[in-house]
Amino acid sequence: MGLADISIQRRIQEGDIKEFEQLFKRYYEPLCRYAGGIVKDMDVAEEIVQELFYDYWKNRETLSIQLSLNAYLYRSVKNNSLSHLRKQTVRQRYAEKAKSEYNEAESVTVEDELVAEELSKVIDDTLHQLPERCSMVFQMSRFEGKKYQEIADKLAISIKTVEADMGKALHHFRENLKRFNRVAM
Repeated sequence: MGLADISIQRRIQEGDIKEFEQLFKRYYEPLCRYAGGIVKDMDVAEEIVQELFYDYWKNRETLSIQLSLNAYLYRSVKNNSLSHLRKQTVRQRYAEKAKSEYNEAESVTVEDELVAEELSKVIDDTLHQLPERCSMVFQMSRFEGKKYQEIADKLAISIKTVEADMGKALHHFRENLKRFNRVAM
């Protein structure tokens, strides 16, 4: 490091804000252009250079510069710019992956809608095929989330009757859904 750089570095280490401001004024624009050439975004380039000068001032007392100030500043801007690009690439990959996974999870095809409509029709048809009380027991259990005791109390029937009606309903659903699976495939 040259004598001028050593003198500047020593004064800045001692807290000479005027010397630091002169260094900032001398290098700010050229460093921004240099960073801008790497990151291709002048706003980001300015942030990188501002962050460099902030860190330089904050760590001035412990900072050990072996090369010239010029080489240190340009190397730091290059490293910080490349680091920014790496982080940006990782963020973009993550965002693309998340978007892709979201689209896969959320994309409902026309075929999916048709299958859902058919399934809904099979459920409705099966409910209409069941005896009235059996259909009511099934709907109260599965659609309303009622327990067997609640159903028995509401319909004034025994729990054994509720269990028998549920067994009958589930048997009908299994049979109709088997036919649905053969047709759907």
